[in-house]
Amino acid sequence: MNKPEERLSSAALYALAAAKEILTGGKAVLLTGAGLSTDSGIPDYRGAGRVARHPMTFDSFMSGIEAQQRYWSRSFVGFSRIALAKPNAGHFALAKAEQSGRLVGLITQNVDGLHQAAGSSQVLDLHGRLDKVICLKCAAVFERALVDDWIAELNPTIERDQTIEFTPDGDAEVGFTDSFVVPTCKNCGGTIKPDVVFFGEQVPVARVNEATAWVEAADALVVAGSSLAVNSGMRFARMAHKAGKPIIIVNIGPTKADELAIAKVDANTSDALEVLFHD
Repeated sequence: MNKPEERLSSAALYALAAAKEILTGGKAVLLTGAGLSTDSGIPDYRGAGRVARHPMTFDSFMSGIEAQQRYWSRSFVGFSRIALAKPNAGHFALAKAEQSGRLVGLITQNVDGLHQAAGSSQVLDLHGRLDKVICLKCAAVFERALVDDWIAELNPTIERDQTIEFTPDGDAEVGFTDSFVVPTCKNCGGTIKPDVVFFGEQVPVARVNEATAWVEAADALVVAGSSLAVNSGMRFARMAHKAGKPIIIVNIGPTKADELAIAKVDANTSDALEVLFHD
């Protein structure tokens, strides 16, 4: 198999050489997005060739039982695909970089848990984790696998078609059914939702504060696999730029922070991160 350097363009290698020099002797904070998990078989929202999708918002989810039937029936199928995903070379490159003391921490916009599966421990799940479910009434937290058992028991005829298209938040292209029985909290009977930040929902303040502290402590910000289309991630690029910290972006296609970056690597994150953090 070819080395990652052999799979990268000359322009990407040139940008990576500049980025490696910038990072020499310092510690970076990473901000990762859905593009980092595409090589694990999880599609992103905005990559090349992707059809525009409109994930469910928090307000829609809370609007009533029909929206929750739609969400849980689709997510039951989609999450099963995410649960099978394995970390790729990009995840392992970042885990190795952390273990060698080159990172302050890793802020991820992803909800798939693949950074932890690769061995990273200093991970801040900015948007939560899809493998956890929380009750909105009593705040009890359940493992997603357990909730899926409840769904299967309540809906014995539902099937998980492994060929159906799905998204990074587990939403799958299945037909809505008004006969779907939505699970409720086993403790209090309250409404449950995945313990993730839906579109239109605010990232918890404590989480933002921790991420802010990491950016402030770092010598540089590296953005990997994110177009920074939403403010929850873009705010950290603005913060780093205002503080005079160099920003390095590794992403296929443009991002909202390109004009702030000192180095932009337009390349596959798996290959580029292996090269960027190779000793």
